[in-house]
Amino acid sequence: MSDDDHHFESKADAGASKTFPQQAGTIRKNAYLVIKTRPCKVVEVSTSKTGKHGHAKCHFVAIDIFTGKKLEDIVPSSHNCDVPEVVRTDYQLIDISEDGFVSLLTESGDTKDDLRLPSDDQLLAQIKEGFKDGKDLVVTVMAAMGEEQICALKDVGPKN
Repeated sequence: MSDDDHHFESKADAGASKTFPQQAGTIRKNAYLVIKTRPCKVVEVSTSKTGKHGHAKCHFVAIDIFTGKKLEDIVPSSHNCDVPEVVRTDYQLIDISEDGFVSLLTESGDTKDDLRLPSDDQLLAQIKEGFKDGKDLVVTVMAAMGEEQICALKDVGPKN
């Protein structure tokens, strides 16, 4: 058997970079946390004292960063929790298609066409109105655990 008999195509993703472990006792309010396989932003943390037997427990109340749903979790403070790798990127809005997808311009000059308009009604109205008025809009896209969503909007001024 020679070395060229083995050929592997790297199509699989181990997903290792999507989350990292952090001790539950060190997670604070406004940090990110994975609860029930969903990336969330922590809105409330309370820690209970150790009982006669066992660990101190951390009670997390968090909101899913993509759906807005409230989730809760109780974890021993000495145990590790998964923390999502959350990345925010700004893109310039080029076009909005009829089927609800947006065309965005990346920093490298390429277009990104795989994102839907946000489900948040207020943000959706601001984007559509600004685009209709011919304003130069920059949208902020939040990405975590393989999901992406438009989460903010900046008006850079009228198109020239």
